[in-house]
Amino acid sequence: MAGSATLTFTEANFEQEVLKSSTPVLVDFWAEWCAPCRAIAPAIDELAGEFAGRAKVGKLDIDSNQQVAFKFGIQSIPTILIFKDGQVARKIVGGRPKKAIADVISEVL
Repeated sequence: MAGSATLTFTEANFEQEVLKSSTPVLVDFWAEWCAPCRAIAPAIDELAGEFAGRAKVGKLDIDSNQQVAFKFGIQSIPTILIFKDGQVARKIVGGRPKKAIADVISEVL
């Protein structure tokens, strides 16, 4: 599951934690049954630690939070959205190497 620095986003906290965040936010849209999602989970946890203080990194379970997934048009997982100032700044669909994800976060920062 989520590492110590990795946040858990839900429909209840999404607006406050993501849309109103003063720092960029990476949201990993995932599900328990998704093998590629589980495969990138360790990289997401590592990125949460590496970007601590500069960006928020968290996961949103699409099965438990279908409204948020629907609102942002999530059609396949894993999908990573990086938000800045309440807007989607970047979108990554499918499993990617950790460095590729880190590079996209750095671009947004």
